[in-house]
Amino acid sequence: MNATTKEYIGRINKVMDYIERNLDQDLNLSEISRIACYSPFHFHRIFSVISGETINAFITRKRIEKIASQLIAGTETPLAELASKYGFNSASSFTRTFSKFYGMSPSEFRENGLGPFSKISKVASKNGKELVTFEQYICSSKTINDWIMKNAQIEVKQMPAIKLVYMKHMGSFDKIGMVYEKLFQWAGPKGILGPNTKTITVYHDDPKVTEMSKVRQSAGITISNDLKVDGEVGLMNLPEGKFAVGRFEIGVMEFEKAWDSMCVWVADKGYTVRDGDYFELYHNDHTQHPEQKFILDICIPVD
Repeated sequence: MNATTKEYIGRINKVMDYIERNLDQDLNLSEISRIACYSPFHFHRIFSVISGETINAFITRKRIEKIASQLIAGTETPLAELASKYGFNSASSFTRTFSKFYGMSPSEFRENGLGPFSKISKVASKNGKELVTFEQYICSSKTINDWIMKNAQIEVKQMPAIKLVYMKHMGSFDKIGMVYEKLFQWAGPKGILGPNTKTITVYHDDPKVTEMSKVRQSAGITISNDLKVDGEVGLMNLPEGKFAVGRFEIGVMEFEKAWDSMCVWVADKGYTVRDGDYFELYHNDHTQHPEQKFILDICIPVD
């Protein structure tokens, strides 16, 4: 990958981060292209080549996924209000667009959703997910809570702000290790790796609502001060806030169960998930663990 391509990717990542933080704002091409420091025409072409979709398609998809995530979380906000908040001018336009993504209307999705109070058994979404009944959730909840008692320590606490250098990964979770290798190769010569350095994976998409090939993660390394970055490497600030934090010591095959357990715990304790960054904070090098296990905190933003 040449320097120009790396620079393109870095700028597109910056734009994607901006869009993600401002889905409820007016996002026009002129303003977004200024963030990337390109002309609108040039930016539109670069974005399509790098991301595999047009800027308008990306914005629409992220808005629909944002609404779907809120429906899964159990929001009681009226659908018309959600549609208006995220830029849809009419209920019919919103319903039509939502249905293209998930094969059902927003009201059907709310009724049959992936959350704990879904009422209809095994409704398949466009993404191939199998939805579950309330009775199935209760059984799953008990099983997961038993697993939590044996494998996790979970608390709600205020997390400090964290500065990161990062590189983006898109696609299957098990491929992010290669991105970390590239990031460490970049960071090593700059002298920012030390005994207090932590690695953090930030999740930008929920695989329950986003096609896996488009799920984005950031592989990050903590830093104490801002520094100059280039190419694919960017700077990120995770703001301080209230989080449900679960400490786990798990093998690579237990990550999904750990995340499921955190989501069930948050719901069962009556906390509301707020907008914010979901992330994993790693405390060890798993390759040095006698059982190749990861010691990490899973952090979910809550109110």
